[in-house]
Amino acid sequence: MTTQATPVPKPFGTMAPAWPITLDDVEHARRRIAPYLAPTPVRSYPQLDALMAPGTTLRVKHENHQPTCSFKVRNGLSFVTGLSADERARGVVAASTGNHGQGIAYAASLLGVRATICVPVGNNPEKNAAMRGWGASVIEEGRDYDESVEVMLRVAGEQNMAVAHSTNDVRVIAGAATMSLEMLEQSGGLDAIVIAVGGGSQSVGALTVARELAPTVKVYGAQAAGAPAIHDSWHARTPLRTERANTFAEGVATRQPYALTFATLLEGLDGFVTVTDAEIAETIRVILKLTHNLVEGAGALGLAAAIKLRDQLKAMRVGVIFSGGNLDSRVLQRILEGRQ
Repeated sequence: MTTQATPVPKPFGTMAPAWPITLDDVEHARRRIAPYLAPTPVRSYPQLDALMAPGTTLRVKHENHQPTCSFKVRNGLSFVTGLSADERARGVVAASTGNHGQGIAYAASLLGVRATICVPVGNNPEKNAAMRGWGASVIEEGRDYDESVEVMLRVAGEQNMAVAHSTNDVRVIAGAATMSLEMLEQSGGLDAIVIAVGGGSQSVGALTVARELAPTVKVYGAQAAGAPAIHDSWHARTPLRTERANTFAEGVATRQPYALTFATLLEGLDGFVTVTDAEIAETIRVILKLTHNLVEGAGALGLAAAIKLRDQLKAMRVGVIFSGGNLDSRVLQRILEGRQ
């Protein structure tokens, strides 16, 4: 199904400088979250390498092994540990399809902060249950993530809560960047990184770290073909949005670019591709078969895009991220039966 992109109505929001965070911000975030998180492993899988062009090797960063099974626990901990005492006392509210919400809920539970998460109607019920399990209140309202953002802002105004936006916050982006910082340190050297783009926190984090520590590393973005707003905006060089996000990969089901990350993506990415839901589902099956790791749609996107880019990545050392493993069991069943 073709998803038509249209110009983002004014105001888009004041676009941030191309580099909204620095390496110092990332190091500060790493120190704040270190008491709560151990580094996740980077591993190699020869059978995955065989899917690429000759001479290409993959380094897989296992964020699906985090306490919440997603890299976004870094974002949540970076955000909550960066709050003032007054903000902690007022509580935090976030909008999420699940992984950001779990990260905020987990961090809030550790630090004794009240958390409310706004999710779309029909959101992954297992992610909703996990957020409630960490002690958060969950409000189900809106047809997708972008409408849940509007609910979040309303609740923040009504209850005087701190807003934990999943993308437009420097603490969130700095937290995501700690993942790429670890990956560069653990991998023994990379030539390229292929990374999923939902709002852009992990991609901007990767670009920031690579710019400072490994400037020859090429960074490629990937979106679901059914939710291509940021991909289309990047190629058009202007913000565009879509009316719908048609993908089972809810972690990247966004309909527009975001002011704090878009300029960095424009300046920093070396390429940007889309991957169909059928390709994402096949990659989930491949990952499960060859590595015995479970990943969700967004978590498979980096590898799916790397396979699509294999000719450009020939003979390179390529970093990909299993960014999350919170796959709805009903969706997993459809994927394993070839119905997704």
